[in-house]
Amino acid sequence: MDTTTCTVCQQPLWQDELGHQACGACVRRLDQLLRELAGPGGLYAQLATVLHPGTTGGGARVSGSRTAPLPIRLEPLSLASRGGVVTILQTWLVDFHEYLGWQHPRWEGGLQGQLDQAVSRLRILLPWAAENHEAFRELFAEVRDVVGACKAQVSGEPPARRVTVVCTLCDATMRITLDTPGRRCKCGTQYGWTELRQLPLAERAVA
Repeated sequence: MDTTTCTVCQQPLWQDELGHQACGACVRRLDQLLRELAGPGGLYAQLATVLHPGTTGGGARVSGSRTAPLPIRLEPLSLASRGGVVTILQTWLVDFHEYLGWQHPRWEGGLQGQLDQAVSRLRILLPWAAENHEAFRELFAEVRDVVGACKAQVSGEPPARRVTVVCTLCDATMRITLDTPGRRCKCGTQYGWTELRQLPLAERAVA
């Protein structure tokens, strides 16, 4: 296992980060993503404002359907309900506690309170996880995807557009978005955030 590069963005680690799972920049990015979810004005709280049909993206209503719309929108409901965002974060926190040999975390209050609690504790443990937890990359990806899904429901904006780029060494293709922090090609070549965006598009490579 390479202990000199960040598992998230594939950039070289600083001297004092060698052996860690993630660099300081990716820890700060993940911390910011978690903060976007929490609090009374956070993305999770805003899901409650777009549960009814016609409230996505500032209230634009879809017309022309011959059938009556559902009284509630399933996409934001699935994110806001148990099993959605809150459960995903709690599962990671339980995993951290088990890894450290700590007692199972205890949840308090409603779902909003539980989310805020999970976010707060995860943020405290991020430096430890970046140094020790082998699934830090998966944690980063899952939180990033959850935040993206919440933003799509709250703002009505479509998910980030995916493009296909070509590895310059083996000609294999990789699907990325503007949010992709780094990627390892199947040939083993590691690309960081900047390097990925300098690769040729598959369409251009064929032309």
